[in-house]
Amino acid sequence: MNSESFDKENSEEKIPNSKNKSQSFFSEVFKFVLLALLIVIPIRAFIAQPFLVTGSSMDPTFKNADYLIIDEISYRFNEPKRGEVIVFKFPKNPSKFFIKRIIGLPGETVNIVEGEVFVDTGEDNNGPGIKIEEDYVANKGSGNLSLTLEKEEYFVMGDNRMASLDSRNWGALPKNLIRGRALLRLLPINKLGVFPGFAN
Repeated sequence: MNSESFDKENSEEKIPNSKNKSQSFFSEVFKFVLLALLIVIPIRAFIAQPFLVTGSSMDPTFKNADYLIIDEISYRFNEPKRGEVIVFKFPKNPSKFFIKRIIGLPGETVNIVEGEVFVDTGEDNNGPGIKIEEDYVANKGSGNLSLTLEKEEYFVMGDNRMASLDSRNWGALPKNLIRGRALLRLLPINKLGVFPGFAN
């Protein structure tokens, strides 16, 4: 073999194979997409879910188009608490999702007297119960109601009482319809925060 043919063979070996490079690129993209799906899908399905507020039923706490992240895992280990803001399937139409605040817990009796909310925990039979201080409510409205909750039932209300379709209208919320609690508010940026709207 002469030097000319030797140089030619060496130069051919150094020419990159564009087909192999293309296959390698698509293989890496596929691996990245697959890995992303393996991470994102379980998170979306079991841990956290985005939620866009629509309507004014939670004014002034949440405005229309507020963007939230819902914690879907906590209630697998802990019971919902009074004052927490939750997202749930609407009992009358489970294809719709509502956002409201927990007012009454299982076994309690919720009494509303002229718009004021009282909770009877069963420990004290005097009067309508303990008055719930609701600094987050701008317009309490009026009206009277009394509802005793069964096991794994909750009484929920919107913070904008005059514009909220809630437990006053359709009754108790079964626990199995609760998707999770408001964990983060991402938008608007100036209201970014953890556990937005939570009240003790």
